Amino acid sequence: MRITFYGAAGEVTGSCYLLENNFKYLVDCGIFQGRSEKENENPFLFDPTEIKAVILTHAHLDHSGRIPKLVKEGFKGRIYATYPTIELCEILWLDTVKLMKEETERINRKNLRSGKPLVEPLYTEKEVEMAMKLFEPVPYDEMVDLSDIKIRFRDSAHILGASSLELWSNDTKIVFSGDIGPQNNVMEGRPSIIEDADYVVIESTYGDRLHKTLEETRAEFEKVVLDAINSQGKILIPSFVVDRAQRVMYELMLLSYKYPFFSKIPIFFDSPMGKKVTAVYEKHSNLLSGEIQKYFLEGINPFELKNLRYLTTPDESKSINELDTGIIIAGSGMCTGGRILHHLKHNLWKENTHVIFVGYQAQGTLGRRIVDGEKVVHVMGEEITVRAKIHTINGFSAHADQKDLIKWTEYFKNDPIFLIVHGEPQASQALSQILQLKGRKTIVPSYTQSLDLEKKEIIAPKVAPSFDIESLLDELSSYITQLKASPILQDLENYSLLKSALHLLKEVSDRSKNL
Repeated sequence: MRITFYGAAGEVTGSCYLLENNFKYLVDCGIFQGRSEKENENPFLFDPTEIKAVILTHAHLDHSGRIPKLVKEGFKGRIYATYPTIELCEILWLDTVKLMKEETERINRKNLRSGKPLVEPLYTEKEVEMAMKLFEPVPYDEMVDLSDIKIRFRDSAHILGASSLELWSNDTKIVFSGDIGPQNNVMEGRPSIIEDADYVVIESTYGDRLHKTLEETRAEFEKVVLDAINSQGKILIPSFVVDRAQRVMYELMLLSYKYPFFSKIPIFFDSPMGKKVTAVYEKHSNLLSGEIQKYFLEGINPFELKNLRYLTTPDESKSINELDTGIIIAGSGMCTGGRILHHLKHNLWKENTHVIFVGYQAQGTLGRRIVDGEKVVHVMGEEITVRAKIHTINGFSAHADQKDLIKWTEYFKNDPIFLIVHGEPQASQALSQILQLKGRKTIVPSYTQSLDLEKKEIIAPKVAPSFDIESLLDELSSYITQLKASPILQDLENYSLLKSALHLLKEVSDRSKNL
């Protein structure tokens, strides 16, 4: 069997792994976001008509969002996924079609005026309908025989329906972590334990950092929200509509129990699909954590507040522009589109606005530029001065942090090779270094690189990736400044990481001297 990495290699988004055995399979087929967004428009680097099946770990667009495009280009196989994943994909894909249609119409109006050729959306509702007919629902922990391989979905505790994947072929077993949730997870419980594999494809989104504890995160969120309320401005929370928004609503419900005045603060979930996604969570509440299920058993919906209003139409969204105060939860989580852009346009320049980021911000996204402290940003074609107070709370992340990832790897009793993906280079390399310190074998694959799993032979990438060295140097400089200004835990792990970073930088310097 051979695996080729056609996405999420050297970056967080675009998960797509081609497996070649007797037949060809894809594990995930997600969209690229941020700096690599243009990659979505390119043809696939493999023939979609030759793919027997797609095995989908979960519904997030960076894992599922190019499946309708795959169908558009000729894929007619089956798509294996859990029941909640299938339901969430339909909601997310149809919303994506709507957003792409609006964006395409905007671009084509400009192109007509300038005489440029017209563009087409990545896919339409037709391809979504075709893709939905290809789904084959699979429950957790059930073995599925696809003739030349066997697969089993395990609960990864990332979002509702998210899975790690066990895959067997002849004498080789490969595990795909998918996106892994934290060990102490409020929403979905703990990730399943897997104890053996020959290879483990593991995500590394937060492979170079730690989240705050649940207690610290909740205290931080409470302080930020209360300070923002006292400033009598709006609180904007860019959020992924799946899982993160439900988590935020739950945390706001907990605050309403603690502070009676909280029920007078207007809260808006501004998303055409927000109510539908929350309904899927309510329907499959048996898959959620004990903490969440406890409320359902007591007859309390943890995702509803008396002062919460769902906004679905554009007019409803516009109606809150003139409000002076309120909490607005809106997609997208990285500010790459969606209704959060309208609210940023109207409020980012106000000093009493508070923007609370509760999720990962990929390089090249508007969210990342705001978090990195840019004073002027482009929002919907306009230059907007950033005067709002910016807050980042990563403790609500549905991703495992470095400590959680290491804990998950420790359950493997044999000695698999860890293939580290789905992370920016510094995160993947940091996780690789720590695993190696613990005696594990690791590979950080490049885009389009292949690995013959039986021969354990690495095959060079077919496409030379492009690199933005200057941006990476700026980011390294920024991190060094932050480290110097903050206390650092004086332990062996931090010392080893910093020594590894120094060694790598020296190696780059030595190579540069030879140019």
